[in-house]
Amino acid sequence: MRNTPRPSPALLRGLTQARYSRRATLKLTGLSAAALALAGCGVQGQQQQPQDSTDFWADKQSNGKLRFANWPLYMDSDRTQLTRFTEATGVTVDYEESVQDNPSWFGQIQPILANGGDIGADLMVMTNGLELAKLIALGYLAPLDPAQLPNFAEYAGEIYKKTAYDPGNTFTVPYASGMTGIAYDPERTGRTLTSIADLWDPAFEGRVGMMADPQEIANFGLLYNGIDPADSTPDDWRTAAESLKQQRDDKIVRAYYSQDYIQPLTNGDVWATMAWSGDIYQQNAAEGTNLEFFIPEEGATLWTDNMMIPSTAKNPVDALMMMDFLYDPEVAASLAEYITFVPPVPDAQNVLRDKAGTLDGDEQAALEELAASPLVFPTDADYAKLHNYVSLPAGEEEEFTSIFLAITQA
Repeated sequence: MRNTPRPSPALLRGLTQARYSRRATLKLTGLSAAALALAGCGVQGQQQQPQDSTDFWADKQSNGKLRFANWPLYMDSDRTQLTRFTEATGVTVDYEESVQDNPSWFGQIQPILANGGDIGADLMVMTNGLELAKLIALGYLAPLDPAQLPNFAEYAGEIYKKTAYDPGNTFTVPYASGMTGIAYDPERTGRTLTSIADLWDPAFEGRVGMMADPQEIANFGLLYNGIDPADSTPDDWRTAAESLKQQRDDKIVRAYYSQDYIQPLTNGDVWATMAWSGDIYQQNAAEGTNLEFFIPEEGATLWTDNMMIPSTAKNPVDALMMMDFLYDPEVAASLAEYITFVPPVPDAQNVLRDKAGTLDGDEQAALEELAASPLVFPTDADYAKLHNYVSLPAGEEEEFTSIFLAITQA
C-alpha cells in the first residue's frame, strides 16, 4: 500500500469529491420510522396479479425515451454513460437522482403502484433488502425478458446470476455492489486482523465500531456464530443477538455507526470497525491513509444495488435496453472508474488495465491501482467467502428488526 497520497482517477479528472457520501446516504432496513412501519405492513389486499414475462412483453416496443431514477453520486456529472447510450440507440434519457434511501423511496412509490399508477420512472435502482422483497411480493415489478439482455447473459459475473433475493434475475439485474467487511488501522491495532472474532477482542476495548443497521449487524453476529445469514432462522437471530449483547456489555464497542465511521477510524477513536469496501478504497485514494480492509475468515456479506422496472413503466423496452447497455464491459468499466464500487461485470477490470496502458504519470498509476484493487474487483477467493443478506419471510420482518435494534439502541 502506498505511503503518499494519490488521488483516484475520478478525482484526477475533476469529476467529483470523494464519493463515499453515496453509500453514506443509504439506510438499510430498520433505521427509520418508515422502515419500521414497513416491517409491520403485510401484503394482503395490496398485491397485484403476477405477470407472465411473455405476456408482459408481447405488445411492448421502444418509445425512444427513458426515465431513470437513481441514487445521488452514482454516475458522473457529465452523465457519460447516458450520452453514449443515446448515441448508440437514439433513446433520450431523463435522469433523476431521486432515490435517497430505500424506505423513503418505497414509501413514495408504493401507494402509486398499488393503484396501478405511473411513478414517473421506467427504470430505478434499489438495494437488496426489505423494500425490494416487498416490491417483488406485491407484484409491482415487471418480469424481465432474458432475450433482451444478451450483454447480461454474456458478461455478468456468475455470483450476480445466483442471488438469493431474486433467483434467476426474474425482476432485477445488479447496477453495482460492495462488501461489508472489516476495516482497521494496523498502526493502532499492532497486528494483522483476519477474523470477525477480532471485533470481540478485549484488547480493543472501547475501540471497535459496529454498524447500527439491523441487517448489517445481524449478518456479523450470525457469521461470528458460524451461521450463513441467508439460511438463518429466528432462533439463530436470537443467538446472534446474545453474542452482540455480550460484545456491547463487555464495553468493546465504542459506538454503533449509521455511516459515519470513517472519521473515527481515521483519527484513532476507533481502531477496527465494520465497513463498506467502497468507503475504504475512496478514503485511502483521496486522503492517502493506510487503512486496511479485509473479508474475515468467517465470511462477509455482499450488498447489491439493483436495476428494476416498475410494472407500470411507460417505456419498459427502453429500460431493458439501458440495463443491457450497462453490461457492455467498456461501459461498465467507465462507470466503475467513477463510482469505485464493485461492478457486476468482471471483464471491466481488463478494460481498465488496457486503458491505464494508454495513460502516463499519476493518472496511469491511479487507474492501475483501481484495476488491481480487490475492494473494487474481488478475487474468486473473495467471492467464495461472500454471503447474501438474511432472507426475511413475510411477517418476520418486525421480529428480526426488534431483536437487533435492542442491541444498538440500548
